[in-house]
Amino acid sequence: MKCIRYSNHARKKMVERGISEKEISNAINRGSKRTQDDKIVATFMYFEVVYKVIDDEAYVITVFVRW
Repeated sequence: MKCIRYSNHARKKMVERGISEKEISNAINRGSKRTQDDKIVATFMYFEVVYKVIDDEAYVITVFVRW
């Protein structure tokens, strides 16, 4: 991905859950992925990232911890 953009909701959840932009980048680039409707869910370490690819950019919708 050239660029990663974040929704306001995703930014809020990143702060609440202590997940950095670097961790999000690693999840998108190296995590295991599955599709959910028209979105991609990347699983990495202890969290998941839900995002869409729009014009070669990853648009992060939300981030949540896997328990």
